[in-house]
Amino acid sequence: MQKEVNMAEFNKNRIRVNRISYWISSVVLKIMGWKPSGEMPDVPKAVLIVAHHTSNWDFPIGLMLSYKMQIKAFWIGKHTLFNKPHGFLFKALGGVPVDRRSRQNLVEQVTEAMEASDQFVLVLAPEGTRKRIDKWKTGFYHIARQAQVPIVLGFLDFKNKIGGVGPAIYPSDDVEADIAKIREFYQDVSAKIPEFVGDMIIEPKI
Repeated sequence: MQKEVNMAEFNKNRIRVNRISYWISSVVLKIMGWKPSGEMPDVPKAVLIVAHHTSNWDFPIGLMLSYKMQIKAFWIGKHTLFNKPHGFLFKALGGVPVDRRSRQNLVEQVTEAMEASDQFVLVLAPEGTRKRIDKWKTGFYHIARQAQVPIVLGFLDFKNKIGGVGPAIYPSDDVEADIAKIREFYQDVSAKIPEFVGDMIIEPKI
């Protein structure tokens, strides 16, 4: 069974956003025709959600954009992705392995790790899969609400080849209003495979 998330351990292993990663990402993105947009808010902790997640291209493009925009973020992945021989690479890229079979509450586990860290930007894909779904997973909202950090709306617009960050939303007591703002922002974002985009129904039970 996977151990609890230890962000101190993964902070040591993660590749830093340095001149080399910045330069390589800048060149590749320019060749591919992608442009960054927006600016990460000046906050030490946040939940950065990225939508729409419909293809394998989302990860490398999103990763290069994070280097280009100098965003040091972490992401959660299924523990089997981190097995040898390529596990060390995923950890170096900011990956944190979790075992979803664990009885421990993943939201509480990540929230505690966020509260214990001085700086912690967590990237999540609310759809949770590349396949079409009607309801987004609600973990991102619960984590942000419990840790009292903003939800930053990240996006990948494949039609216009623009990716980056939009507004930040602080979870409030008006859950429906928060969700409405999130849905409205992503209405005009074009996914790699548009037919895989569901209705973006989000129903967090608070």
